[in-house]
Amino acid sequence: MARPQCCANPPTLNPAGGEGRVVDDGFGGIAAYVAGSTESKAAVILISDIFGFEAPNLRKIADKVASSGYLVVVPDFLHGEPYSHENADRPFPAWIKDHAPEKEFEEAKRIIATLKEQGASSIGAAGYCWGAKLVTELAKANEIQAAAMSHPSFVSVDDIKETKCPIAILGAETDFMSPPELVKQFEQILSDSGIRHFVKIYPGVSHGWTVRYNSDDASAVKWAEQATVDMTSWFNENLK
Repeated sequence: MARPQCCANPPTLNPAGGEGRVVDDGFGGIAAYVAGSTESKAAVILISDIFGFEAPNLRKIADKVASSGYLVVVPDFLHGEPYSHENADRPFPAWIKDHAPEKEFEEAKRIIATLKEQGASSIGAAGYCWGAKLVTELAKANEIQAAAMSHPSFVSVDDIKETKCPIAILGAETDFMSPPELVKQFEQILSDSGIRHFVKIYPGVSHGWTVRYNSDDASAVKWAEQATVDMTSWFNENLK
C-alpha cells in the first residue's frame, strides 16, 4: 500500500517543541498541540502525516498560522503511535490497518464541536500526506468552511468529486502518492463542479516537502515556507 515517499525522511519528534502548548484532553478528549488565542473566532485544525503531532516542522507551521490570528489545533490522531520504520514488528501495512485516516472522522467531528463551543465561528482543516485523507472526509461531510491539503496520500478522484467546501491542493513536482497528473485531474473536477479552489504544483520538490525538508537546504526551506504562506492566504480568504 505504501510507497517509499510516504515514509521517507522521518522527523526527530519533540514532545516539547513549538511555541504553543500541549493539552491532554481539552479537545474532544484527545491530546493536541495548541497555538494562538482561544479568543479567535477563526480556527484551523492541522492534521499530521504518519509521523504525528510531535513533528517539529509541523508545530512550526502551527505557530506560523497562529501568528495570522487563528487558533490552531494539531490533534494527536495517532494516539501516541506514530509510524516508526525502526519498529520491525509494525511494518507499514500493519500500522496503517490500525491507523486508517477515515477511522478518526468521528474524533475530528468532536474537535470541531469543541471549537464551536469555545466560540469559533469559522473552522478550516489542513492535512499533510496521511492527514489529507481525513481532511477530505471532513470536506465531503461539510463539517468545515475551508480545506487544504499538501502532498495528499490515499485521496481519490471520488473524494474530490464529493468535496463541498473551498479547498486548496498543494502538490509536489515529484510525488508517487499524488503525482502532478492526478493533482491536475483534481483541479479539473473542482472547476467542473464549481467548488472554489486553489491548486499549485511546486517545482523541484518531492512528496513530504512541507514538513519533512532538510533545514540546511535553502531551496527546500524556501518552498516549504512558501507553501505555508499560500495555505495561510487561502484560509484568510475563506475563513475571515
